[in-house]
Amino acid sequence: MKRTKHKNINGWIVIDKPQGMGSTEVVNITRRLLDANKNGHTGTLDPFATGVLPIAFGEATKLIAYVTDGKKEYEFVLKFGFDTTTDDLQGEPVHTGGRVPSKDELLRILPAFVGKIKQTPPAYSAIKIGGVRAYKLAREGKNFEIAEREVEIYSLDFLKQVSDDSFQFKVCCSKGTYIRTLGKDIALKLQSYGHLTALRRTRCANFSISDTILLENLKNMVYEKSEQGFLMPVQTVLRDIAALAVSAEDAFKLRLGQRLSATTYGVSERQDEVLAAFEKDCLTALVRVEGKAIVPIRVFNLSK
Repeated sequence: MKRTKHKNINGWIVIDKPQGMGSTEVVNITRRLLDANKNGHTGTLDPFATGVLPIAFGEATKLIAYVTDGKKEYEFVLKFGFDTTTDDLQGEPVHTGGRVPSKDELLRILPAFVGKIKQTPPAYSAIKIGGVRAYKLAREGKNFEIAEREVEIYSLDFLKQVSDDSFQFKVCCSKGTYIRTLGKDIALKLQSYGHLTALRRTRCANFSISDTILLENLKNMVYEKSEQGFLMPVQTVLRDIAALAVSAEDAFKLRLGQRLSATTYGVSERQDEVLAAFEKDCLTALVRVEGKAIVPIRVFNLSK
């Protein structure tokens, strides 16, 4: 059976993920919509959550780690009074009768959660236990343990009280941080119980809410064949990496895995630094300065 050819599409689409939809489902939908050869997401966003979900297409998939490893920002609503099996409103109540703290109490304890902290990820998570996703084991009623991990909270701000028992916060954090666990731990710190009723990712590395598009709008744009209106360049995620302009001849060498002279390009002093090599406006490779050489560490096959 002859394999159907799909389009070679390179770049990023940032979806404003709707609640109730998994990240993999969004990947599959966007791949079908664009009839693309290859795409992938930059880390699972809970089905319960909404917001920024960057999708990499083609050559952009080589840069997924730069987004996955970047800082994340979320806004969330924490409801006090009881916790749940999933630490959000989709789970069943576990402990009830928890007290509702005052705003002043919350403000006093928030600094304890800023910096490097330890978390135990929730049972209903995508972490693998013996090769099986934790949430699958939890649904089957299996007993298992998830190891504690260190994450970093860069900032944690109180935004407002949204009801008698619910409060909204904004957090900037490292990869691997579970906001559901953060909410639960805040409640426990105040000798109460709590769970999230809303969770929205507002930033993922260099991508923010202003970069997103709704799936329905994407469908309309695809049907109208206005691809340039939503596809962001592969190099979008490299905004914080210095650019190195190379000649056409040297760009060809880099794509073959060959080294260039650091002296020729005047970068000998930038030892171990990663640079983005461009031939004119076309991303050629990510390179590292090692001794007297410019060494390609990731090459890209993009048309000019």
